[in-house]
Amino acid sequence: MAGGFSAQAQNLTDVVDLAERVPQSVTTRHTGRFNGQDLAYSAIVAEYYVQDEHGRDGAAVVTIAYVREGQPAAHRPVMFAFNGGPGASSSPLHLSALGPVRRTPQDGQGWSDNPFSPLDEFDLVFIDPVGTGFSRPFSGVDAKSWFSQSSDAAAAASVIERWLAANGREASPIYLTGESYGTVRAATILKERPDLSFDGLVLIGLVGRPEGNEMPYVVTFPTMAAAAWYHRRIERTASLRQTFDAALEFARTEYVSALIKGDSLSSAERREMAVKMSAFIGLPAELIEARNLRLSKNDLMFNLLKTDGLRTGSLDVRVTGPLEPGQLGGIDDPALGVVPSRGAGTPATPPTPQSVGPIANPVLKKYLNEELKFQSAEPYYGLNLAVNGAWDNSRSFDANSAIGDALARNSAMRVFWAAGLYDLSTPVYLGRYTLDHAGVPTDRLTAVYFEGPHGVYEGEENLEAFNRALREFVHAGRR
Repeated sequence: MAGGFSAQAQNLTDVVDLAERVPQSVTTRHTGRFNGQDLAYSAIVAEYYVQDEHGRDGAAVVTIAYVREGQPAAHRPVMFAFNGGPGASSSPLHLSALGPVRRTPQDGQGWSDNPFSPLDEFDLVFIDPVGTGFSRPFSGVDAKSWFSQSSDAAAAASVIERWLAANGREASPIYLTGESYGTVRAATILKERPDLSFDGLVLIGLVGRPEGNEMPYVVTFPTMAAAAWYHRRIERTASLRQTFDAALEFARTEYVSALIKGDSLSSAERREMAVKMSAFIGLPAELIEARNLRLSKNDLMFNLLKTDGLRTGSLDVRVTGPLEPGQLGGIDDPALGVVPSRGAGTPATPPTPQSVGPIANPVLKKYLNEELKFQSAEPYYGLNLAVNGAWDNSRSFDANSAIGDALARNSAMRVFWAAGLYDLSTPVYLGRYTLDHAGVPTDRLTAVYFEGPHGVYEGEENLEAFNRALREFVHAGRR
């Protein structure tokens, strides 16, 4: 999420001259109170040069680590964490969820202690991929060479391996955490670096790729029902979770059966199904029929509140914005907050990742410069949509089967999965369906649902519950 950041004019061609730079590593010491415990910890901000496909130093990747002091480090768990995008820095997990400090909830312009941080239970290392945060490609190297699924994962894996060696943590229990596209990065690391063994995998807002003529629509249906429930477009005869569960059962039975029938479904049966669907998701039965019972995410976002002149968000269906011509549904998501409303009468000029470009996070830059003493004159890119626009999707692949393969190789490895009931971008049932078909045994899966958005930890109650569940997950691995 990028709300409150200020746009910068720079683009993905921002590079650093290797001759002018040596890797920085700065350690500072701090104290805080987490989970009711007073403790001392070190903050280590370090650069790692990663090599391109020709074996040359091609970019600098910055990690931000927090290590508890006063305990034997060798066997203390350490968690590596990154967010998604592609083009997102680690800032949401770092300064909103897990880190020992967080942006001040009142105005977001400063930082204060995060009492819910799990630093009492395990150490934290946040990774900013190339093109995000302070991580930059070097001059003389094609910046786009870093913007593919495999090269991106290879850089992250290299940094994890080297951080462990540099800090004497090879014997520590190791956890890998990815949010949104970060779940793809995590699965790709498992696939392409089987020599790296992890004790646990943490997935937040799991990205999946359901195939076929039915499942892409089935997996979104329960979240559409949650949106209709929240905006009171259906009768609230049950709670949110009861409504979601009922929609899930309907989607997995009657709805998928109707879709499977395809053109053999009679007009009367199609009409009956459209009426049933309408009762769950609040869209007119006529629209549902016109879409042949197959509703896209945009169908929901642009039609649920159409009579009010509003659209919903995707990352958070509770968030609304003006319904305007030419909207795309993704980059102009009001829950993302990077594309302002054009206003009435303004010609429709759809935004592109390149036109939005990098978005700086001045609060995190100031925190790293002043509090953690990591000196950089460059902007800290909280989100870089130019990276997203330059991503080589032609080489993308579904790596989620690698999760099951990793579990088969390592009998001690477990999976933690968190999902938000109001997240339409990576819907809850999409994640569940993906894991159900990735070879993940249920007795090695911890699944936690939140009455929240894509960033499940948003809000004080969710933040506390998220960190408590994650702390318990890691602690269980130490028994």
